[in-house]
Amino acid sequence: MGKTLVEIKESLDAKVGKKVTVIANGGRKKTIERSGFLEETYPSVFIVKLDKEKHHVERISYSYTDVLTKTVQLFLPEEEVLVEKM
Repeated sequence: MGKTLVEIKESLDAKVGKKVTVIANGGRKKTIERSGFLEETYPSVFIVKLDKEKHHVERISYSYTDVLTKTVQLFLPEEEVLVEKM
């Protein structure tokens, strides 16, 4: 995974429609893990559509800066880490 916002966005553009697991920093030593599909990418954010059976929220969005600063990590079930720890 790239180390710039543009490289991160380009990498995620290629993964639209694939199943992902998101692990996000929830603050106060909490982590939030959610799974769903990478629905769409925009110039500043990307959207993950969550599994309705597991989560009460339908969609979540994160910025590419969250990925760059390691606040958010993305994993694909069939691959290793989508966004590597830098």
